[in-house]
Amino acid sequence: MANNRSSVTNGEDVSISVTRPERTEGDRPRKAIDPSEKHLGTDHLLDDLKGRTISGTFITIASQGTQFLLNLASIMAMARLLAPKDFGLYAMVTTVTGFLWMFQDAGLSTATVQRQEITHAQVSNLFWVNVGLGGVTTLFVAALAPVVAWFFREPRLVGITLVLSVTFLLASSAVQHIALLNRQMRFGAIAMISIVSPLAGYLTGVGMALSGYGYWALVGAAVTQAAVKLVLAWLISGWRPKLPSRNTQTWHMLTFGAHITAGSLLYSLARGADNLLIGRFFGAAAVGLYSRASILLIRPLEQFTVPINAVLIPALSRIQTEPERYRRTFLRVYEALALISFLSTGLLLPLARPLTLVVLGPKWEQAAPIFAGFSIAALCIPLAVASTWLFQTQGRGKDWLFASLLGSCITIASFVAGLPFGPAGMAIAYSVGVLFIGVPNVYYFAGRQGPVSTADLWSAIFRYLPLWIVVCGVTWLVHLPLMNSPSLVQLAVCAPAGLFAGTILICLVPPMRRTALGLTDILQELIARMKR
Repeated sequence: MANNRSSVTNGEDVSISVTRPERTEGDRPRKAIDPSEKHLGTDHLLDDLKGRTISGTFITIASQGTQFLLNLASIMAMARLLAPKDFGLYAMVTTVTGFLWMFQDAGLSTATVQRQEITHAQVSNLFWVNVGLGGVTTLFVAALAPVVAWFFREPRLVGITLVLSVTFLLASSAVQHIALLNRQMRFGAIAMISIVSPLAGYLTGVGMALSGYGYWALVGAAVTQAAVKLVLAWLISGWRPKLPSRNTQTWHMLTFGAHITAGSLLYSLARGADNLLIGRFFGAAAVGLYSRASILLIRPLEQFTVPINAVLIPALSRIQTEPERYRRTFLRVYEALALISFLSTGLLLPLARPLTLVVLGPKWEQAAPIFAGFSIAALCIPLAVASTWLFQTQGRGKDWLFASLLGSCITIASFVAGLPFGPAGMAIAYSVGVLFIGVPNVYYFAGRQGPVSTADLWSAIFRYLPLWIVVCGVTWLVHLPLMNSPSLVQLAVCAPAGLFAGTILICLVPPMRRTALGLTDILQELIARMKR
């Protein structure tokens, strides 16, 4: 396998082009033209896949930027309208339901996107599997409501759990429609759905909070967002499922989805153990502080990686039959991701307190140490997420399952180790576990097969780590004399200083400079396309 890997040369053309793969024996020829097949085909994407990837990236980044601003505005508004205990009650339920959330997808959206060729009958079968799993999960969560209330010793959780259970059925009914839009790289349509549905939810939540509904405002926002997303997905996609059918060769896609689901379930169980432990031992107010600090950090990181994930998975899936081009394309994006994430996350640790106070408000000051604890994990989360693209685009469900199993054990062990030291101790223990054990585990499984090696993944970490150190160090030094200044002043002075120091380092170090220039070239090409 090592002989098939070659180093990425500087300035090499990494344009994405695709040769159409030969039909394998397992693929069945189409016997008749089905009007619904127009929603499945991808041949029209091959002529200009690079252009679609670049424009799709821009659209998705713009969408995520808009969502980030909407989410930030919602967090700021709701944090001032509701009490920490309101968020704690909501987080207690969503921690439990979060364990089951992957069943609304069951890995079948990835199967639809990753598959080279797929039929209307196969997607229809996947749709009904999604709906069936969503319905069963809705009933299960509803039945679980009294258990949730008993575990947390909070009777109000019964009603919250019952209402939120409906979101599973709503979300599962839109999975294949969104997957088909993604498969055809219709990123403009996906962006519209991704902006309008949360906006409707946020407006509903703020309106209910202003009307005095308390924690029900958070519940109303979640249900509204899921319902609007379902309606928009069906209207915009245009695809309609047919009744389930046999002999469609759907089983191998279900197997792949089962591996993805099992891995996601293990990760979800482990990642949600923190809120369970805090809710059980420290109460709703502590959960509210912990969950807001976690979301304040993790949500922006997710919105940073989601647009790249949305574009790269279908693009890499189309070129999976060309190992060297696949490797060059992945590594170029991966290094750009390392540059941007290390530059930006270097600000988080020294500015944890002013960031928390500016976004959430003065009554959330106790969340600042928790945010600081999580900021260590922010160093590596984007690159760890990027490595999972290798599992998805290469159809390696079993490797993803094994990596998730070990990663889940590491996460739970870190939470247990940090529990005696309170919520902030759990955040620090999680960050340390992820950084020193979790990432090596994911990198080992991701790179042991395929054209991208484990050494390729590590090289970007060590190449760009000095950038994080410089940004964090300079920001910290500038922040020291300003610790008693207003929070906005601290952010306005320290953040630009740290970014300026990072920019100087990028200009001085050749590999970083080449990556930055590559991003500039992509931006220029995108602007040129927009002017045509």
